[in-house]
Amino acid sequence: MIAIVGRPNVGKSTLMNALVGQKVSITSRKAQTTRHRITGINTIGDAQYIFVDTPGFQTRHSGALNRSLNRAVTSTLTFVDAILFVIEAGRFGPDDQKVLDLIPPGAPTLLIANKLDRGGDKETLFPFMQQMSALCDFCEIVPLSAAKHPEDIKRLLDVLKPYLPEGEPIYGEDDLTDRSERFLAAEILREKVFRWTGDELPYTSTVLIDKFETEGRLRRVFATILIDRDGHKAMIIGQKGAKLKQISTEARLDMEKLFDGPVYLETFVKVKSGWADNETGLRAYGYE
Repeated sequence: MIAIVGRPNVGKSTLMNALVGQKVSITSRKAQTTRHRITGINTIGDAQYIFVDTPGFQTRHSGALNRSLNRAVTSTLTFVDAILFVIEAGRFGPDDQKVLDLIPPGAPTLLIANKLDRGGDKETLFPFMQQMSALCDFCEIVPLSAAKHPEDIKRLLDVLKPYLPEGEPIYGEDDLTDRSERFLAAEILREKVFRWTGDELPYTSTVLIDKFETEGRLRRVFATILIDRDGHKAMIIGQKGAKLKQISTEARLDMEKLFDGPVYLETFVKVKSGWADNETGLRAYGYE
């Protein structure tokens, strides 16, 4: 099992999806898109890679939701065989250091310098890599661009293979994740909410699946987008319902691709003030 950790917005979920070869973890430019530990599985020959994507460790806010997300990060680091510590190539700041400080001493840790295509030229990056080498005793330093270069992903899988312990496979050869279709449907819809509302809507929104039914290849999904304030409702619904329709349509198409079958999706919007600051409520909504 291999943990993927780092501050928000360094590309952890994009890296996870590339390593698995399928979209199992949602992505957006909004910080804290990933809110749960997501397991992605890739079985290649005699090797089974089990990647655990974690929320970005939050240092700037201390509400109940962020405490829950941070617990998901710290608890993950206690049971994995290797750790991918992801940063942006050419950039290392205080928030990165706070995540690095969480890694248990002696844990096999690989530094992943992601977004290499944005990180400048080789003359700039070489001294940066030397600086990072002096900072911590990383097992490997792997510069790459998860979103742009598939050959980088193959190289990283080859680098990781020696760190996998010997044993029987934990999952089936064709398994991609340990998460249910119900969970994945909620995540896909939440991704579209984030992508279509941009910076207008605060991160305190989530998605609940009210009902998930399967009839042959058809999935019927009834979902509620939960928001914190009445004023946020119009941001999601849009003029004459146009934005909600776009969000739902894109989510349905992604679900059909992932589930390999038709999907009927019905989406509602509900206001529940203070849901993200209530520890009990968070557990009811599936947060750890």
